[in-house]
Amino acid sequence: MERKKYSSYAAIEKDLEILKLEKEINYHKLVLSFQKTKESITPQYIVNGFLSSYKDYFTNSYVSILQSILPYIFGWFINKKRGS
Repeated sequence: MERKKYSSYAAIEKDLEILKLEKEINYHKLVLSFQKTKESITPQYIVNGFLSSYKDYFTNSYVSILQSILPYIFGWFINKKRGS
């Protein structure tokens, strides 16, 4: 990085003010990011995230689950009626 050459104290003060404001902005971004992270690791969000990841899988596969389970259920009912 090249060194900047200043011609007056006013230019130095201006750059210092800009750096100070950038530092404040970055600090507030960090605080906000920390708060969002803290909120996202609560048990409610963890459970919701876990359930939502499997929600799509199960909603799209009801038919295949029922097709694989129904023969066992029917067999159980038939055997129950016969007394075995």
